[in-house]
Amino acid sequence: MNLTHSPSSPHDASGLLFAGFNQDFGCFAVGLRNGFRVFNADPLVQQTRKEFDDGGVSIVEMLYRTNYLALVGGGRNPRYPPNRAIIFDNIKGKSVVELELVVVTANKVFVYLFSLNPQKLHTFETIDNPNGLVALSPSQEHAILAFPGRQQGHIQVVDLNKINSTTAVLSSNNSALKTMQSTTTNVSIIAAHSGQLSCLAMNFDGTKCATASEKGTLIRIFDTATGQLLNELRRGMDRAEIYSIAFNKESTRICVSSDKGTIHIFNLDASVVTSAERTPRGPTYGEVTTSTSSTPQGFTHSGNRGSSFRFMKDLLPKYFSSEWSFAHAKISSETRCVVGFGEQKNSIIALCADGACYKFLFDPRKGGECSRESYERFYSPFDDD
Repeated sequence: MNLTHSPSSPHDASGLLFAGFNQDFGCFAVGLRNGFRVFNADPLVQQTRKEFDDGGVSIVEMLYRTNYLALVGGGRNPRYPPNRAIIFDNIKGKSVVELELVVVTANKVFVYLFSLNPQKLHTFETIDNPNGLVALSPSQEHAILAFPGRQQGHIQVVDLNKINSTTAVLSSNNSALKTMQSTTTNVSIIAAHSGQLSCLAMNFDGTKCATASEKGTLIRIFDTATGQLLNELRRGMDRAEIYSIAFNKESTRICVSSDKGTIHIFNLDASVVTSAERTPRGPTYGEVTTSTSSTPQGFTHSGNRGSSFRFMKDLLPKYFSSEWSFAHAKISSETRCVVGFGEQKNSIIALCADGACYKFLFDPRKGGECSRESYERFYSPFDDD
């Protein structure tokens, strides 16, 4: 969540420029006007605090739980040029690699081989991408990359493990030999939305990609190998800005945050509801009861909330066949936040632009409103005093 990309809110903590999880959502990093910090997510424990006297950091990307961080300068007085990505060794306390992005990155994606001498493997062109949307599968065995296509609402999917490198030896007029190296790869195109993309997310092994458009009413899940639409999920009817989408480790659920101050949890597989532990008692008043069928009554085939008029979906507008969130949580203030599934079973963690960290628990069988387990602050402007 790069807070420098959109207008600030009265709820934002002054000096906070960035907040984002690592690949397994077990840690997160924040960028500040005078440095950066790294935290363990649950329990909330500060692991690293680095302060600079000469500027701020607008992006801090972690490499799992290693000592390497990718930093980009930002704020009113950037620590590094905003067109350069700095690889920072947290143990040595200094930058070890500097990547200069000379070309306008608003419509290009660069892929580098990570080493002390980084090698640029490929450059992909995109439509204007001011928010820098890109998603890479966290699995170390798979390297599936998704980013905006050249047309509005389209995404490109690339298997980086299948990029082929070729070397050609050319002769010039003076008989000297010159070598040229090039790479080729197959790019899959998925027409995800009619409007501009606002959010992208990849599951752990890169088999599924979640997308949202600038309208923010629908979340779509695609099979990255075939481009098939697997799920279409409705956040709401009114327009919203989607800040983040995250899969759980098993790829059976996603959580979504938006500018409405509500976090939504959707099921992608009805078995997570039907196989959840049940207590041997009768239903209470207002509880969704289950039938002998494989999917509980009141739920869709994916295990989400559905309209009672779904049986007339062929006669009524598409809205009545929508899949609504299985569970939801409310943030105290309508502030920007990013979310991820916590290490504790059936939990989510939210990092907010006001410096707050929420932990919510949800019922894996009934869903509904989540219970707030904890509320702590990972940052306050007064921390710098």
